[in-house]
Amino acid sequence: MGRREMREHIFKLLFLNEFNGTEEMPQQIQLYFDGLEDLNPVEQAYMENKYAKITERLEELDSILNEKSAGWKTKRMSKVDLNILRLAVYEMKYDEDVPVKVAINEAIEISKSFGGEDSASFVNGVLGKIARESL
Repeated sequence: MGRREMREHIFKLLFLNEFNGTEEMPQQIQLYFDGLEDLNPVEQAYMENKYAKITERLEELDSILNEKSAGWKTKRMSKVDLNILRLAVYEMKYDEDVPVKVAINEAIEISKSFGGEDSASFVNGVLGKIARESL
């Protein structure tokens, strides 16, 4: 499984988190992974680890997004766009293995697949502003 596919699975886990309580998520994560074919333990561990690191920093990531997305507080954003942005901002700020441009490009690609009609341009605009002003 490639990095892009693993990134999409991490996004899906973050999205699942929107609709399940903290106490339910371990079981939901296991059910999710049980449904994946050809998943090796190293890939699963990577995705679980990155998901956990992102969820530990949700408050901080949302604060960055609220500050940089003029007129679009996280409460108003679609859950798809919000979780794509959380993943990308985490990668831009904390994941040294992912260059900023790659994090932005991957977020745009995920938004084209899972988001609405304007998701890609919205995600690109927010992440571009964060990259210019914060990093």
